[in-house]
Amino acid sequence: MLIIFLVVVIDLIGFGMIIPLLPFYAEYYEASPAVVGLLMATYSSTQFLAAPFWGRLSDRIGRRPVLLVSLAGAALAYVWLGFAESLWVLFAARAASGAMAGNISAAYAYIADITTPANRAKGMGVIGAAFGLGFIAGPAIGGILAGADPVHADFQTPAFAAAGLSFLALVLALIRLEESLSPEIRASAASNLPGTGRGKSIAILRRPRVGLMLLLSFLVIFAFAGMEATFAMWSRRQFGWGPEQNGYLFAFIGLLSATVQGVMIGHLAQRFGEARLIRQGVVALACGIALIPFSDSLPLLLTAMLILAYGFSVVTPSLNSLISQQVGEGEQGEILGITRSVTILARVIGPAWAGLLFSTLGKDWPFYGGALVMAVVIYLSSRWLKPGSAPDMDSAKPPDAGN
Repeated sequence: MLIIFLVVVIDLIGFGMIIPLLPFYAEYYEASPAVVGLLMATYSSTQFLAAPFWGRLSDRIGRRPVLLVSLAGAALAYVWLGFAESLWVLFAARAASGAMAGNISAAYAYIADITTPANRAKGMGVIGAAFGLGFIAGPAIGGILAGADPVHADFQTPAFAAAGLSFLALVLALIRLEESLSPEIRASAASNLPGTGRGKSIAILRRPRVGLMLLLSFLVIFAFAGMEATFAMWSRRQFGWGPEQNGYLFAFIGLLSATVQGVMIGHLAQRFGEARLIRQGVVALACGIALIPFSDSLPLLLTAMLILAYGFSVVTPSLNSLISQQVGEGEQGEILGITRSVTILARVIGPAWAGLLFSTLGKDWPFYGGALVMAVVIYLSSRWLKPGSAPDMDSAKPPDAGN
């Protein structure tokens, strides 16, 4: 588990370096807030199309080859981003990067391969902690390399540094990472997949609870991605911040997320169960997003981010754990690829929607809208995860396991 964690965290440091800089990069080429939202959604658009393919492929040929190919593709896409000299090249480079982003769904499937249902939430938390650490070091490094001036920032250096980190992760995976999926399971998955990929995905989606859990995942990421895409523009207008200040704040969020998912999530899941953690987390996430527009000082903003980060950090691994427990060993790549596509779709629509709200209604409205979406999630989770049904769901045996 240590090697897959290191591979993912190194790659995500590079990813984290780029995300807080993209709004400033786009505005440098005179993009409007709505266009910035579309740029943030471009990566996720192509990732949405590619994720099920990578998931099915990892079931057939193994997790390791998919990780290697996607890491190599990410490195090349970052190099292209560094050479961007126009807005359309930014869009093209982000589209290419998203199409090659099969590493995360393969990493989640890798964790599902090497864990049991009893400790899967803890295992999923390892990948979540890698995200957190990536967003500790990544935004801070990217902000320092780009500089504090939003008008004359250096965007090339962070892009090339991100490419170097993806290449480093590729070398580490090539040398040290072993395959997690047994030859027997790969052979079984390969024999069942030709010509039936779409039908198999539909069959999985029809299983009890899977559809509703995917809907909750979609709405949570939709609200969070909208906040993530517009926050840099909001902070520039609210506090006069540039890439460096935003990098430090995203690093703060990453530190909180890494602490919760890397240290606390296993104990929390054992004590409360995934279902109760989901209910708890969506309330915290809603409160954190709703508090951002009222943050007229740094202490209040940090409080909002603390609440938001805790909520997001307990919801995502808990949902991934429950979803993965609904299928058998030979379908982990498939279901987690589907899950990744659903959350990626949320990252397509969420930023575009938030950017439109920013442009038409004002800088605070992406957060008001996100809070309203989370209110819907609170309602759905309270109806679905009633106290009497939570223990049953937490201990549910995966349907068709072993088939």
